[in-house]
Amino acid sequence: MSLQSKLSVYQSQVESALDHWLPGAHVEPQNLHEAMRYAVTGGGKRIRPVLVYATGETFGVDLSSLDGPAVAVELIHAYSLIHDDLPAMDDDDLRRGKPTCHKAFDEATAILAGDAIQALSFYVLAADTNSSVTPDVRIKMIMNLAKNSGSPGMAGGQAIDLAAVGKKLTIEELEIMHNRKTGALIRSSVELGALSSPDITEDEFDLISNYAKNIGLAFQVRDDILDIESDTSTLGKPQGSDMERNKPTYPELLGLTGAKQVADELHQKAINALDNLNRDTNTLKEIADYIVGRKN
Repeated sequence: MSLQSKLSVYQSQVESALDHWLPGAHVEPQNLHEAMRYAVTGGGKRIRPVLVYATGETFGVDLSSLDGPAVAVELIHAYSLIHDDLPAMDDDDLRRGKPTCHKAFDEATAILAGDAIQALSFYVLAADTNSSVTPDVRIKMIMNLAKNSGSPGMAGGQAIDLAAVGKKLTIEELEIMHNRKTGALIRSSVELGALSSPDITEDEFDLISNYAKNIGLAFQVRDDILDIESDTSTLGKPQGSDMERNKPTYPELLGLTGAKQVADELHQKAINALDNLNRDTNTLKEIADYIVGRKN
């Protein structure tokens, strides 16, 4: 099966699971639930749930047993985008080619939708009955997602990003910021898929986590490059917005050629980690290829 076919299977799987867990649009309070569904079901590559499914399958886990963590990471991602787009943060009007949540509804509803989506994420991890993990592992998964979503991870990275506008960061400081802001949730996606397997060893977990760390940073480096090379219609969000806001990026520090070299190096490190796993890692390798070669 080609990567595109596998992506379609994974994306269809998570779309169905998201529809199951999200409150119905006609359930009160209707406006809030409409905003939640608008933000979550409005498209996107679903790369985080894809990584949950691909990693879980690599370690022998059935797709249906991976729906809970796949939904959880996508909900965290969706909530973060709602809040990132708000006027108090990035002040964006366009997301995935359509008005951002606070433009389609209003700022207060967008904030509440993000809050509710975040809470739903942890409820799904705690309550999902399709998962066969032990209670101890379920707690470990909740802790993993909470840490990577909070101040040690994504939220902390966003805070660093906001504080860095107009400043010159070192390459080390930029890496720390992106490892948190973007990399942490991607790393959590892979790790939750791995934790879903009852027979994964500690060495295997370390290797798959190393893979995740490298593709997570590569994903952000590629985003920085696309902000310069792509266009608004392809990206589904304003092209050149990072440059316009004077945000620190890899191309700014290293130039486009240097940034592409970093992405290639991170990609190779991810592949090297997979080569040390005695599993069928072809899908994960293909996803790494996709991440560094994507156009949006």
